[in-house]
Amino acid sequence: MNKVAQIKNRPPYHPSLDFYRPLRSALIALHIEGNDRKALDKILAKITDAKKIGSYDQVIEGYRKWWGYKKIEWFDPPKSSYEHAGVVVKVNPELGLIVNGQRYIIKLYLKDEQLHKIRIDPATVLMEIALRSIAQSSDLVAILDVRKAKLHTLGSNIARSKPMVDAELSYIAALWPNV
Repeated sequence: MNKVAQIKNRPPYHPSLDFYRPLRSALIALHIEGNDRKALDKILAKITDAKKIGSYDQVIEGYRKWWGYKKIEWFDPPKSSYEHAGVVVKVNPELGLIVNGQRYIIKLYLKDEQLHKIRIDPATVLMEIALRSIAQSSDLVAILDVRKAKLHTLGSNIARSKPMVDAELSYIAALWPNV
């Protein structure tokens, strides 16, 4: 209930309040431009905010570790939304990457707090539901826990998991007018 209240009462999105926006934008640009992983070094050099430097450094190192020696190419990731019980969730993955020949639609997780399976499964299910009709049949949806250098792909059965996602959205719809 507290999280729903926080979301409802937060100020409208503004890029200046988005701590990780410059980093996400730099990672996207790096791949669109077809750069290799050496270009990761240039990202931190452009950051002047002292608060961001330490955090960004950890994220860049995690990204470098995940990238390793993989052959990576860019494609534009599909974007969509999913609606249930009057709640609309935007599904906006940052990266469309062909990694060693396999296409991945990737949402970046950049925060320092640990990412648990209980959060990964609903997110990847939601991505699968919202994006499958506009993605290629072989595309895999995934969340990249950048700091841990760990790519989490869909690990749930959609038929069993979709009702849980819909139940969460129904819960949010019921709470929304009361918080």
